[in-house]
Amino acid sequence: MAIAKFEAPEELQKSALEAVETARDSGKIKKGTNEATKTIERGTAKLVVIAENVEPVEIIAHLGPLCEEKGAAYIFVSEQKDLGAACGLTVGCAAVAITDAGKASELVDDIAQKAAALKN
Repeated sequence: MAIAKFEAPEELQKSALEAVETARDSGKIKKGTNEATKTIERGTAKLVVIAENVEPVEIIAHLGPLCEEKGAAYIFVSEQKDLGAACGLTVGCAAVAITDAGKASELVDDIAQKAAALKN
């Protein structure tokens, strides 16, 4: 069951993972669905990256609509293991919120604009 409202091109997915890695090193990220949910609700998420292949899908089903409601930028990537690796984890990660982009701020803004254009 696909919950992504838009299909992000492979290049944009790679950019999102690169932004997570850069923000991890030079800014601040929140790993996991619960942490991502909290940052979205508090309005501190600059970009939310969500893995599409999470089972069961109910774990992440609320993130897209919540981002829409709160005006937070979000994008889906295909593999949770890739998202986990970008976070510096040896396991998969369902969702990540970038709260301080650090050196990736221009990249995060660019991804947010491109993701918004894909939704329309």
